[in-house]
Formats: sequence, C-alpha cells, structure tokens
Amino acid sequence: MAPAATTNKEIVEDDEIALPLVPLAPLLDSSPATVQVANSLLSAFRTSGFLYLIDYSAIIPLKLVEAVFSHSAQFFARPLQEKDALEWTTPRSNRGYTCQGREKASQGMTKEEVAKARESGGEDLKESFEIGRDDVDDYPNQWPDDGSEESTAFRKTMQEFFRCCKDVHKALMRGIAIGMGLEAGYFDGLVYKGDNTLRLLHYPAVAAGGFEEGRRVRAGAHSDYGSLTLLFQDQRGGLQVERPGGRDSWLNVTPKDGTIVVNAGDLLARWSNDLIRSTKHRVVEPPSRESHGGYPPRYSVAYFCNPDFDQTIDILPGTWEGEKGGKRYESVNSGDYLAQRLSATY
Repeated sequence: MAPAATTNKEIVEDDEIALPLVPLAPLLDSSPATVQVANSLLSAFRTSGFLYLIDYSAIIPLKLVEAVFSHSAQFFARPLQEKDALEWTTPRSNRGYTCQGREKASQGMTKEEVAKARESGGEDLKESFEIGRDDVDDYPNQWPDDGSEESTAFRKTMQEFFRCCKDVHKALMRGIAIGMGLEAGYFDGLVYKGDNTLRLLHYPAVAAGGFEEGRRVRAGAHSDYGSLTLLFQDQRGGLQVERPGGRDSWLNVTPKDGTIVVNAGDLLARWSNDLIRSTKHRVVEPPSRESHGGYPPRYSVAYFCNPDFDQTIDILPGTWEGEKGGKRYESVNSGDYLAQRLSATY
C-alpha cells in the first residue's frame, strides 16, 4: 500500500512553517490514500506554495537524475564559445543557452521593472540551458552537435528525463483536480502536449566576499511563471522561499535526498482565482563555505510545467461562483502569457 502524506511536524526544523513531504505514488492509481494525498497536495499549494515530493522513482529513476546532473556539469564545463553557439533566442522558442548576466530573476512585469531590479541588485550569478519538447518544428531544441559520445548521451538523457517529468506533471495535476473536487482527469487534455521547459542551471563558484554581504544573489527574488515547477537540487543549499505574510522573511529549503521540491507558479494561481499560492523564492549565499572562505558551484535542474500553449486558461469552476466573489482575472492564452513574462526577463 502506498504511504500516506506525512504531517508538517515531521519535515523541517522551523518554528513557524514547514514544507510537507507528499508522496507521488498514491496519485498514480485510485486507492484509499489517493484523496488524502490529493488534499495534502492542495493544502500545501494553498499555504506555503511549496512541498517536497517523495516516492517518485517509479516514474523518474534515481540513476536518471544522477545522469542528468552529471551531463549538466559536463555541458557547463564546455568553453563559452561552444555554449554561445547554442544561444537562447526568443521567448516563443525559449530554448538554448543563457550566459551569466543576460537574465535577471525578479518580480518585474516589464523590461523597465526588470532593469531596475538589475540596477539595484546586480546580475544573477548563474548560467542556464533550456530544453523544450522535441517535436516543435518551428522551435527546435539547441542540442550540442559536435559528434561526440558525450553530446549524444546528453541529448538522449535529457529527452528521457523530459518525458519522465512530463508524467509527474500530469500526475500532480490529477491530484490538484481531485483536491479541488473536480474530475481526476479534468486537466488531462490541457497538459497533453507537454509545452514545458527543462532548465539546467549552473551557479559558478563565488569567491570570499563575492555575495557582498547579501547584496548579490545567485537568483533574485521571483515567482515562477507557469503552473508548477519541479526542482531537483544538489546539496549546496541557498534556496529560500518567502514565508506566508511576506515582509522579506525567508525560509531555507534544505536539500533532502530523494525529494523533488515542487512549487506552484503564477499561471496556476491565476487559474485557481488565487486559491493556490505562487510564492516568491530566491537563491542566496549558501549556509556553508569552503575552507578558503569561498563558495563552491551549485547545480540544479528545474522542470517548468505549463498548460499547452494553445489552451485558453479560464478561472476554474468552484473558485469564483456565488459568495466567492467572482472571477479576479480574464481568460488568457497560455502561450501568450508565458511569452509576455519571458519577454520582460531577458
């Protein structure tokens, strides 16, 4: 029998808030635990907006996760000239390599607002590589193509990982549907194609004093744009989420073996009429440093989940009728919304 969701008290050593551990397996079938886990999932998204997902290896083998991190590190170790040849081009494509300094994570909705964030906080100390679904003729992925065994293995590994994460996305959306009292398959047709983004992230080593006493960060405070994010992180630390109530108070999201950090994004919050919470987060100076006072590199892998780009997103039933106060947002096309948000960031 699949394990039930654990209580918040068992998770994070923190007096004010804890991120729950939620198992994926009960969402893959229909069992007595399915509704309980779906309710735990929705509860986490309504409160902190974040959770630790466990028990997912039936879909994503742990050895595959290890291979993804290994190939990611080898990719970022390539000469800059090779990486720049795979340059990220447009928000509609959202594929390819982004060098350090090109993107600034923030809450800005326009280029002007993002520029102000860059001016006040400096550039983010990271580089990234984006991969989309591999069957879009107009926007092909920017695969390394030097004929090497490593490039071939990189592509094969990332394609497999993309497919696995897509299945996790579908299972989580079924859990959200059940938790909201909708049919379990309510979202199935809305996320069928998998217009998602796999993002490899490298935060280079930082010398002693490089964070300038908190004025520089590896990723500025921001919320994610889409519906859900699956985050796989190494053991370096530095990820923080804003506590409920905000006011620049932050909770460390401690790396935990065998977990995926999952958070809700802005489009899902909008879709749910703000029933679900899209929480700001950031990557800052990690809690420990090396003996010489500097900080080692950090690697993470984010899988950004979205409704299919041809879908119109209207407020979900059960979130706005009657005394609930009506719809807070107009309908929006998923692809247009994501492109607009990305346009402001780059």
